[in-house]
Amino acid sequence: MSQPIDPFYAIGVSRIAHEMKAKGASIIHMEFGQPSTSAPRAAIAEAHRVLDVDPMGYWESAPLKDRIARLYAERDGVEVAPEQILLTCGASAGLVAALAGGFSPGARIAIARPGYVAYRNALKALNLTPVEIDTGPDDHFRWTPRLLEGLDPTPDGVIIASPANPTGAIIPPDELRAMAADCHAKGVQILSDEIYHGLSYGAEVRSMLAFAPDAMVINSFSKYFSMAPWRLGWLVAPLAKAAHFRDYVANLFLTAPSLSQHAALKAMDCTEELEGHLTVYARNRALMLEAMPRLGVSQIAPPDGAFYIYADMSAYTTDSLQLCLDMVRETGVAAAPGVDFDPVNGKRFVRFSFAVSTPEVEDAIRRLSQWLPSRRLPRVSL
Repeated sequence: MSQPIDPFYAIGVSRIAHEMKAKGASIIHMEFGQPSTSAPRAAIAEAHRVLDVDPMGYWESAPLKDRIARLYAERDGVEVAPEQILLTCGASAGLVAALAGGFSPGARIAIARPGYVAYRNALKALNLTPVEIDTGPDDHFRWTPRLLEGLDPTPDGVIIASPANPTGAIIPPDELRAMAADCHAKGVQILSDEIYHGLSYGAEVRSMLAFAPDAMVINSFSKYFSMAPWRLGWLVAPLAKAAHFRDYVANLFLTAPSLSQHAALKAMDCTEELEGHLTVYARNRALMLEAMPRLGVSQIAPPDGAFYIYADMSAYTTDSLQLCLDMVRETGVAAAPGVDFDPVNGKRFVRFSFAVSTPEVEDAIRRLSQWLPSRRLPRVSL
């Protein structure tokens, strides 16, 4: 019998937003980490071409795996053999395959809180035990070597994300190195979620493979490559265990979508177009950071990467889910409640995605600046 899992509350907010939009309401979708841009033009053109000439089928693209391996060599200076790369139906499938194939039932897996909602729930669904470690302002809302070294008893595994969701926090390379060394010494298996690689605003981002060659790594075409609806990701498995993880991927998910694989190979060489998206995100980030103090939000997690503002909304609510429900219904701005990412402290936090257009960010700021003052909670005298 699997463990019960919590809802993904942002999906409920999004459902309301789409129902409102269908009735003619103006909606700004900031609830999901989903680029508002489409796949690169060359990728779309390739998909049209392939649809006309290739019936496709169950397939794993050797050229795409070679190209991903080259990405690690060029970007991270890391040698990854193509046979280590397993193409998956999005990073979510890679996460499930890595957890199912990498750990025995009951294994204790440490995760940071706040953290991506699916870590906790996927662990529970697979009869693994999440060990949630609080992070906050003192830790810059991210894993640190101090937090990892302090775990007692030692967990069987750890999920590390840099840049992280929902915070955008990036772990510096020297700290990644220290964490990798500590895990190696204690026999802790690392699973590194690198889905937001390519999306950073000055801070250095390194793959955990540079410090822990035996780490499991998941990544995706959804974020930097702007291909979320194409449902294509990959898992880098340790070379000695690649066949083992391939069996899990094949039996659980067969193969990744063939059409997406054709398109993704082209997307990987669309650097100029993709870096243009990053320029837009940087502008949106700057607008949000400038606006937050005016909106009465004094504390946010450091958005070093990804495309999120994880904001402390305690001046306005003690129930982030209700605030998000009211916000979308009354302003048309959809956002994700912090309880998705942190069931303990998330009631006062809201995550805003700025992976939308700049005019939408400007409009969202305008709407919130008009609406939030009426929501301010009375100050409590001590």
